[in-house]
Amino acid sequence: MPAWLLPDHIADVLPAQAEKIEALRRLCLDCARTFGYELIMPPMLEYVDSLLSGTGRDLDLKTFKLTDQLSGKTMGVRADITAQAARIDAHLLNRSGVVRLCYAGSVLHSQAHGALSSRELLQFGAEIYGHPGLEAELEVLQLALACLAGATPARWVVDLADARIVRALLAGAQFGDEGRDELLHALTQKDAATVASLVDAASAGLAPAQRAGLKALPALYGDVRVLKEAERALPDLPAVRNALRDISRVARMLPEGAANI
Repeated sequence: MPAWLLPDHIADVLPAQAEKIEALRRLCLDCARTFGYELIMPPMLEYVDSLLSGTGRDLDLKTFKLTDQLSGKTMGVRADITAQAARIDAHLLNRSGVVRLCYAGSVLHSQAHGALSSRELLQFGAEIYGHPGLEAELEVLQLALACLAGATPARWVVDLADARIVRALLAGAQFGDEGRDELLHALTQKDAATVASLVDAASAGLAPAQRAGLKALPALYGDVRVLKEAERALPDLPAVRNALRDISRVARMLPEGAANI
């Protein structure tokens, strides 16, 4: 095997493509700055205890792990910068009021998304902390749309979801951490059979309406018309009502056909 051969799904970026990527990175960061976001640069490596704190199984599986020769502890190469930004906000900046942070850096995945995908990706993101209202979500969405408008003339679609729905449906459920992660993974994959099996196995703590709602979730996706179906299929809980209302509000600000629920 030639000494210069790179690992599978890892590639050099040559001048023409590198220029395009750097221009896109600069466009996104400049756009974020006009919205008032401050740039941060988290490290590529962290101890897994902090790097994966509060994240799900999917991110754990994507993370390359190695042993720190200095401390003997397990470290991870970041597969996503989102949790790092949250750590910086909570433990380093520790500011009161609204905090806006942005970042653009390489992330490394242990597995490629597809046959032609790279395992080394450039991730851009913008996070707003300290504002619990929908206005924060709308601001980040407006920033994303501004970046897209400057980056490409192609048609785009925005995926909309709200974690409050799943949290409300899982309230009181007795799954255990592993069972909960398995259910969340099945919901993400829209695996209706696995969701139904896990929900039936966790009879304790779940009301019939919650069980029915969880089983209905894998089929509740599509354009804005699916919101009406969701109102009928999901239990009438305050968190669910508020989430569906907010999704509808965000969808209305998008061009027709640009919202995917």
